Amino acid sequence: MGDIVFEISPPLTNDQLNALFDSAWEHHRPRDFQPILRHSLLYIGAFQGQQLVGFVNVAWDGGIHAFVLDTTVHQQYQRRGIGQRLMQTAIDAARTRHIEWLHVDYEPQLTLFYAKCGFQDTAAGLLNLLDGNRST
Repeated sequence: MGDIVFEISPPLTNDQLNALFDSAWEHHRPRDFQPILRHSLLYIGAFQGQQLVGFVNVAWDGGIHAFVLDTTVHQQYQRRGIGQRLMQTAIDAARTRHIEWLHVDYEPQLTLFYAKCGFQDTAAGLLNLLDGNRST
């Protein structure tokens, strides 16, 4: 395996991102990523040659808070430290943009991964707005 190169906000196509997400997420449905990329503070792409093998998005509130979304590593490249390097690159890039708080939501099985990346476990709330079973 050649070297993995990490780039901040490189040009990415929907085809590249959908292929990556399809390899990593069982129920991925193709989508248009361009509006997401345009509104991001930054995002990181990990490449082996021309192939996109990792991605993480950093969205933000326009102020001092940013949010890690869609941390993804191609199935064939997982468990090689690429995810942690994606996160460290994103953290460093957010810091240079004067972000004070970097948030991430994750499922319990990812607690150790995000702890290794420097995140502290905190309480948070979550509401699924598409869940029709809730009433106000």
